[in-house]
Amino acid sequence: MCRYLLLLMLLSGLASAQNPDSLATYSRDSIRYTNLKVRMSKTKFSRAIYRLLFRDVYNQGKVTEVKEIETNPFTEFEGMVIRKIYIRQLNILGESVYDTTRKGNRLERFLSKSVHTNTREGIIRRSFLLFSEGDDIQARIFKDNERLLRSNKTIVDARIIVVPRKDVTWMADVVVLVQDAWSLNFGGGFTTFKKFNAKIEDINVRGTTHSQLTAIRWDAKDSIRKFQFRTIYTIPYIGKTFITGQASLIFERDIKEQSVRFYRRFLTNETKYAGAFDAGHTTLLQNKRRIDSTDVSIPLYPTEFNYYDIWLGRSFKFPLRNSRLSQNSRIVVAARHNKYHFKERPAVAANLNKIYWNRSATLVSLGFSNRNYKRDVLIYGFGRTEDVPVGSLFAFTLGQENTEFGARGYTGVQYAIGKYLAHNLGYMYGIANMGTYIKNGAAQQGVINGQLNYISNLIPFRYSFFRQFATIRYTHGIRRDSVDYLNISGDQGIRGINNEQLIGTKRLTLGTETVFFSDKSLLGFRIAYFVFADIGLVNGVNSLWDGPWFQGYGLGLRLRNENLTFNTIQLRVGYYANIPDNYSPWRFGANGNVPLRLRDFDISAPSIVPLQ
Repeated sequence: MCRYLLLLMLLSGLASAQNPDSLATYSRDSIRYTNLKVRMSKTKFSRAIYRLLFRDVYNQGKVTEVKEIETNPFTEFEGMVIRKIYIRQLNILGESVYDTTRKGNRLERFLSKSVHTNTREGIIRRSFLLFSEGDDIQARIFKDNERLLRSNKTIVDARIIVVPRKDVTWMADVVVLVQDAWSLNFGGGFTTFKKFNAKIEDINVRGTTHSQLTAIRWDAKDSIRKFQFRTIYTIPYIGKTFITGQASLIFERDIKEQSVRFYRRFLTNETKYAGAFDAGHTTLLQNKRRIDSTDVSIPLYPTEFNYYDIWLGRSFKFPLRNSRLSQNSRIVVAARHNKYHFKERPAVAANLNKIYWNRSATLVSLGFSNRNYKRDVLIYGFGRTEDVPVGSLFAFTLGQENTEFGARGYTGVQYAIGKYLAHNLGYMYGIANMGTYIKNGAAQQGVINGQLNYISNLIPFRYSFFRQFATIRYTHGIRRDSVDYLNISGDQGIRGINNEQLIGTKRLTLGTETVFFSDKSLLGFRIAYFVFADIGLVNGVNSLWDGPWFQGYGLGLRLRNENLTFNTIQLRVGYYANIPDNYSPWRFGANGNVPLRLRDFDISAPSIVPLQ
C-alpha cells in the first residue's frame, strides 16, 4: 500500500527529487517556501528581506542541480526491470520539472488547459522514448533520452524519475515529466492594404508533434512578384524510427522551391545508422557581383535547377573496450551522392561560375566522435535546461565531382573539441575545417576556416548572474570564383548592420558580449541585458591586413518566455564608426533573435566545406 501512496504523491507533483524517501519532505519544504514568499511579498520592506535571505527557486533554483556530468543520476538503478512507465505532462505555464508543486495563477492554468493541446501520451511513448516496460534500466540510455526530449522544439523541458519498488527490489517504476512549449505562433505586419504580411505556425498540430508553417506576403508595387507564399510541414519522428520527414512549398520574391526531405541523425552514441534523402526543384533570383568590381549596381539573374541528395552512415563502437574512450566514442563511416542539373543559369565555362555547373558528386568519410553532455542553464536559454556538448570530433572526407567540364577530386578534414576548463574558468569550443577541390594537381574553390568560442561560468551578481561570451572567426578562400565572397555583416561578424561592400575572400572577426540575466520578469518574459563589441577585417585580392578594422559597439536587452515558440525579442542600439555608406554611425534595431544552440559532436553527412 505504501508504494502506491508514494507513486501517487510523485504523480501529483512531488517529482523534484531522485531519492523517493525524500519526496514527502521535499513537498512540504516546497509548499512552505511558496507560502512564505507570498506572505513576504505584501510590503516593500518584507520583499527586501525575502530577497536578502532567499533566491527564487522558479527562476534560479536549477543552477546547482543541473551542474552534473560525471555522476549519472540513473547509475544506482542500473539493471532494474521497468515495471510501469507513467507519463506526466505539466501545464505549459506556471509549473516546472524541478518544482511541480507550483500551479501557476488562474490565467496560466486557463491558457494551459483551454487553449493548448498537450502532446498525445501515445506519441511520447511510441516515438520519443528509447525504453519500454519490461526493459532493463540502462543509465546511459535514460540520460540520453532526457536530452533528446529537451532537444525537440515542442518540449520546453523534460525529466525522468525512477521510483524503486519496496516489495520487489529488482523492479522500478519510471515517471517521465514533460512540459510542452506553447504551440501557436503568429506574426505579420501591415502598412496598407497594398502591402502586408502574415504568418502562422503550429509546432504541435493537435498534439501530434507535427509542425505546420504558413506565411503570405502581398506587395502591390513589387515588380517581380506581388504575392508570396510559403508552407512547410514537418513530422519530427515517424513511428519508432526517429526519422524526420519534411515537405516544403515556397513561392517568394527571390526563391521558388518544392522539396521533400527525410533524415535521421546520430541521436545518441547508441545510434547505429543515420542518413538522409533530399530532393526538389528550385528557382533562385540572385545577386551577381565581382569582388574586385567598383560598380555599386547589383544586377539580378535567375537560376533554376533540379537536385537530389542522399547519404548513409554507420557507427561502430571503439575497438578497445577497456579504453576510457570506449563508452562515449564511436567510429563512423559514411557515403553520400548528390546531383544538380540546371535548367536556367548564367554563362558557364571551364573557369567561370563553377557553382552553376551541372554536376554530380560522390563523397566518403571516416570519422571519430567522442560525445558527452553537461547540463547547464542560462547560456543561450532563459532558464530551460541546456545540454552542453563535451567531447571531440575528427572527420576526413574524400570524393570526386563529375561535371560537364570534366571531373575533379575533393579532399577535406574537420576537427572540433569542446570542454569545460579546469578551475571553473568556463567552457571552450573550437572547430577547424580545411577542404578543396583538386584538378590537375592544383587546388580550386578551397576553404580554410576556424572558430573559437569561449563562455564563462555563471558569475553571481547581486540576485542574479551574468556570463561573458567571446568568439574569434577566421576564413580564407583559396582560388575562389569572382562570384564567391564573404561578408562580415550581421551574424557573420559585425552584428546590427547589412552592408554589401564589406566583402572579400579573407575574413577575421572578433566579437565579445557580456550578458546579464536579470531576476526580473515581465508578463512571464525573462529579461537579459547585454553589451557587445565587434571588430573585423575583410579583403579580397589584397592582404587581409591592408584593410581597415571595421567596428561596432552597442547594448540592448532581450525578452523571452521559454514556454512560447516565437523568437527572443531583442532591442539593440549600436555605434558603427567606419562602415562604408553609413550615413549615421548610430543604428537602432528591434527584431526576433533566434535562440542559439551549441554545436554537437555527432558526425553527419560527408560535405564540402562552405565559404561562409
